[in-house]
Amino acid sequence: MSTYVYGITRAAHPALPEKMGGVGDPPQPVYSIKTGELTALVSESPENLRPKRRDLLAHQSVLSEAGAAGAVLPMRFGSVSPDDEAVRTVLAEREKHYLERLDALEGKVEYNVKATHDEEALLHQVLATDSELRTLNEANRAAGGGSYEQKLHLGERVVAAVQQREKADALLVRQALEGAAADVSPGPESTGWLANVSFLVERDGSAEFIEAVDTLQREAPYLVLQVNGPLPPYSFVE
Repeated sequence: MSTYVYGITRAAHPALPEKMGGVGDPPQPVYSIKTGELTALVSESPENLRPKRRDLLAHQSVLSEAGAAGAVLPMRFGSVSPDDEAVRTVLAEREKHYLERLDALEGKVEYNVKATHDEEALLHQVLATDSELRTLNEANRAAGGGSYEQKLHLGERVVAAVQQREKADALLVRQALEGAAADVSPGPESTGWLANVSFLVERDGSAEFIEAVDTLQREAPYLVLQVNGPLPPYSFVE
């Protein structure tokens, strides 16, 4: 049976609790594969593994338990190796690199921040800061809504202003929070978010990072911020 890999730690990392369960139904026992100065946290991989909620939570639980005791290089859900020997081979071949990454991530966690706009609040903000757009809007209202061409022109101007604001606010989110982080990793662009950024934060500095998020929210109330963390530093591991 193939080997499911949760993460990589130092060989001296404290052991996980006995009978720690991983992915699968029933949960597969998690065990360690040690090679040189490294340890891989693994279990047998169930056949036809799918990202079900129970298995996603089990994967996260193993990494959270390991991360509480020291640095861990987390693997993404679904990381499977042909067998234990293949895992040992990779640990041996990339030992120096993995040890360097463990040093860099020691005592750190990840926070992912996604941002979008409160549309109504953004419209008020755009009209308040763009005098020409505000004049067009007031003229249309005075004309009972304006003609089709006037409405179309106003709509096009609003869309352009919002798109420009999205770019500016994506940069604002990063600049407002990166000072409270050790590293930054932009996430993949996705529909519905103007910003998707992960921040590597000192575990002891989590309160400072959250305060920076709260400050940004107070200063830019037209932003809707979604914060997920602390997480294992997925975005900072190759």
